[in-house]
Amino acid sequence: MQIIRELSELRTIVRKWHSNNRRTALVPTMGALHAGHIALVAAAKGQADRVVASIFVNPTQFAANEDLGSYPRKEAEDAAILEAAGCDVLWAPSVETMYPAGFATSISVGGVSETLEGAARPGHFDGVATVVAKLFGQTQPDLAFFGEKDFQQLAVIRKMVADLNMRIGIVGVPTVRDSDGLALSSRNAYLSAEERSVAHVLPDALRDAAAGIAKGRDIAEALAEIRGRLAGAGFDPIDYVALCDAETLAPAHQASGKLRLLAAARLGRARLIDNLEVMPPA
Repeated sequence: MQIIRELSELRTIVRKWHSNNRRTALVPTMGALHAGHIALVAAAKGQADRVVASIFVNPTQFAANEDLGSYPRKEAEDAAILEAAGCDVLWAPSVETMYPAGFATSISVGGVSETLEGAARPGHFDGVATVVAKLFGQTQPDLAFFGEKDFQQLAVIRKMVADLNMRIGIVGVPTVRDSDGLALSSRNAYLSAEERSVAHVLPDALRDAAAGIAKGRDIAEALAEIRGRLAGAGFDPIDYVALCDAETLAPAHQASGKLRLLAAARLGRARLIDNLEVMPPA
């Protein structure tokens, strides 16, 4: 596996792949890799001839009070993990490469970005859309792979690609979970041992609510129960618990069509997010 930091070198390699009709895939990450990221690489290898994984902790998607400075950075370990997974190139640009002096462009995806994470973290998805558009321009992939754990992010990227007529296939990969059901996340490292022992309450509550809604349970009642269980386990604050249309992320007031149950809450230093598909009553 090659580790590349200069854009000119990356473009030379990608150009060669394309001239040889190699189907290429991008797996964008911020590093601190875990099994969820490796599932993305494995999915990419199954559908493409060459795989680029990027590691870039993007400052524009962090608010001033968020964890940009403390976000885990483990490039050496991450590179070894990617090489073992069969990745072809690790693209590891600097902040100066991504945002050179005079950089003045931002991409904003309206609608789908404005609720849930967008409301809790103003400006977050502008930073995400901008950096992902840059990564697409740099790596020129045929396909790009994103985890469904960040379901709203996936929806934002799909909308951006459709609106800007980008010829890139966006592939969502199911969430990878620990043995107790907790979605894998780089930020899980912030949990203390005691907090980690109760973090499973989040996926448990979502799973039970999803099952209840599928059987016809009242939506408001199911969402209130999730909030109660999270509060009882020590999650504070609870940023949102919502049932949404799976494509637009508009609030769903009836259990019909394609639905997604989403939640975000803080447990100690860790802000945990999760989501589940919800089947409407038969």
